[in-house]
Amino acid sequence: MRREFVFVSFFILSALAGLAIFWPPVLWSLVLLGPLLAAGVQDYFQTRHAIRRNYPLLGRFRYWLEAIRPEINQYFVESNTEGRPFSRDERSLVYQRAKSTLDTMPFGTRMDIYKSGYEWLNHSMAPKHVDPQSLRVMVGGPDCSQPYSASLLNISAMSYGALSGNAIRALNGGAKDGNFAHNTGEGGISPQHLAMGGDLIWQIGTGYFGCRTLQGDFDSGLFAANAARPEVKMIEIKVSQGAKPGHGGILPAKKVTQEIAKIRNVPLGQDVLSPPAHRAYSTPTEMMQFIAELRQLSGGKPVGFKLCVGKRREFLALCKAMVETGITPDFIAVDGAEGGTGAAPVEFTDRVGSPAVESIIFVHNALQGFGIRDRIRVIGSGRMTTGFGMIKSMILGGDMVYSARAMMLALGCIQALRCNANDCPAGVATQNSNLEAGLVVSDKRRRVAAFHRESVASIGELIGTMGLSGSDELRPWHLMRRIGSTEVRHYGELYHYLEAGELIGEEIPGEYARAMIAASAKTFGHRMEVELDEVAPAHPLGV
Repeated sequence: MRREFVFVSFFILSALAGLAIFWPPVLWSLVLLGPLLAAGVQDYFQTRHAIRRNYPLLGRFRYWLEAIRPEINQYFVESNTEGRPFSRDERSLVYQRAKSTLDTMPFGTRMDIYKSGYEWLNHSMAPKHVDPQSLRVMVGGPDCSQPYSASLLNISAMSYGALSGNAIRALNGGAKDGNFAHNTGEGGISPQHLAMGGDLIWQIGTGYFGCRTLQGDFDSGLFAANAARPEVKMIEIKVSQGAKPGHGGILPAKKVTQEIAKIRNVPLGQDVLSPPAHRAYSTPTEMMQFIAELRQLSGGKPVGFKLCVGKRREFLALCKAMVETGITPDFIAVDGAEGGTGAAPVEFTDRVGSPAVESIIFVHNALQGFGIRDRIRVIGSGRMTTGFGMIKSMILGGDMVYSARAMMLALGCIQALRCNANDCPAGVATQNSNLEAGLVVSDKRRRVAAFHRESVASIGELIGTMGLSGSDELRPWHLMRRIGSTEVRHYGELYHYLEAGELIGEEIPGEYARAMIAASAKTFGHRMEVELDEVAPAHPLGV
C-alpha cells in the first residue's frame, strides 16, 4: 500500500496539474485534495505507527475508530469464548507500557471480585521497596561453567521467518537496551538476531536449524560454532510448545524467502515442517546425555529444554533419568496450552496440552520430589502480559517468565490474526518487504525495552507491596483465589506441594504413585506390563 500510495498520488497530481492548464477551475480540486495528500505524505514518512506507514490515509481510520472502541471491544471480548486474542484491557496495558504513557486508571476495583475464579495478592502493612535492577535470576547448575544472570522477564521463542527481519532486530535491540534475553525460536540464529548485539537464548527444535546436516540430523560441528558466539548465553532444546504440543513447527512456503531457506538449509518454495520428535535422542537417558553433550560443546553454557506438559509419567521418567545419570538441565521452560503460535492446526491449539497453572505446579513438584529443584530454574510461559500474571507464574513454582505476544504488541501488533498469511498489516509477522518497511526498528526497539522496564518495575512494586524483598520469597500461600461466593483458598490449599525428596522416599504420595510406577528412565513408553489399577488408583490428570 505504501508503494501504491506514491504512484497514485503522483498520478493524481500530474493529471490535475495537466487539466488545470486547460481548465483553471480544476485548481480547486488541488485545494481540496492537497491537505489529504499532505496527510498521506506525513503518514508515509512518520516512524511511530506502522499501520499509517503501510496504509497512508486509510490507516488513520483505525485510530479514529479507537474513539468508540470500548463498545466494540466489549462485544468482541464477550463473544470470543475461546479467548485467543488478548482482551482490550490486556492490549491497552501493553501499549501504555511500551509507549511509556500513563497506566493508572480512575475509579475503583473491578466488580468481578465476588465471582468465583477471582484472584488477588494479599498486601502487607509493612511494604518494602524492591529495586527492579535486583530482580534477576542466575541460571546455571553445578555442571555449568558459564552461568547467565537473567532478567525475570525475557522474550519468548519467535523465529525469523515467522516474524519479519525488522521485528527480530527491534526485539533484539530492545533486549540489548534493557539487558534481558531474546529467544531465537527454532528457526536458528539469523543475521537479524545478531545485528543489535542483544543476549540470545538459542532454541534448537526438531529441525535442528543452524546445526543441521543435509539429511536433517543434528550436526555437532555446526552447533559448536554457533554456540560459541558471545551473543548466545543459553541453549534451549524445544521438545514441544503450548499451542501445538506433539506437532512440529510450521513455516508456510509463502514466508520462506531465499535468505530463510539458506539459514535453515531447506528447499525454497515449500512449507517448512519440522518433525514432531527429535532424532538426537529417543529415551529419557539419551536426552540427558544430549543435554550434557550440548553443554560440553558450548563451552559450559546453560542448557535446558522447553515443553508443554502432557503425560505425567514421561516427565517423571525424565526426572528418574536425571537422578540415575547425575545429569540435570540448567533450566526447564514450561509452556502452558494457552501459549501462542503463528500457525497451528485448530484442534491442537484448542484441545491438546496442559494449562500453565497445572503444568508449572507439576514440574515444580516433580523436581522438588526428586530432590533436584535447587539445581534447575523453571521458566513459565503462556499469555504473560501483566506484572500480576508474571508473579502468579513465580508463585506457582517458576523462577522467571517468557513473553511472546505481549512483546509483539509492544512492536505494534494489532492482532489482525494474519500471522500465517504473510500479509501482517503491522509488518510484524510477514516477509513482505513492503509491509515490513512500515516497522521502524529504532522506534520499536525503544517500545520493547520500555515494556520490559515497566513490567519488571510492576513486578517489583507488587512484591514490595506484599512485604517481600525479592521474587525468591514468593510462595503458593501468597496468591488467593475465590472458589465460591463465600469460600476463598490460597494456592497452597488448592494444590498439594511436595517436600524435597518426597518422590524418592518409601511412601510416594498417592496422586503420584501410578505415574511413578509407569515411569522409566529407559523409555518414554509404558514400562509396566501389569495392570496399574491393581497397584495405584488413577489420577485426574492421567498417568
